[in-house]
Amino acid sequence: MNKNTLVEAVAAKANVSKKVVAEVINAAIEATTEAIKRGEGMQLAGFATISVVEKAARKARNPRTGETVELPARKQVKIKPGKSLAF
Repeated sequence: MNKNTLVEAVAAKANVSKKVVAEVINAAIEATTEAIKRGEGMQLAGFATISVVEKAARKARNPRTGETVELPARKQVKIKPGKSLAF
């Protein structure tokens, strides 16, 4: 499912125009993105938990050359599915 089909599905279920649904979805994505950039997480009860985790610096090997390279510390987004997404 892509964003357009999500908009169509939500508009049909909520009996609201696609334009309004698209604005709400875009606002939700923007708010989520801003929270993640600030290092905050987001918990949507029963659906998913989105968090920012710190990854330590580490050494890796370039598979083409065999050379060892140093990868710097970084932040990574982690998404943990909720119980409603369990199969």
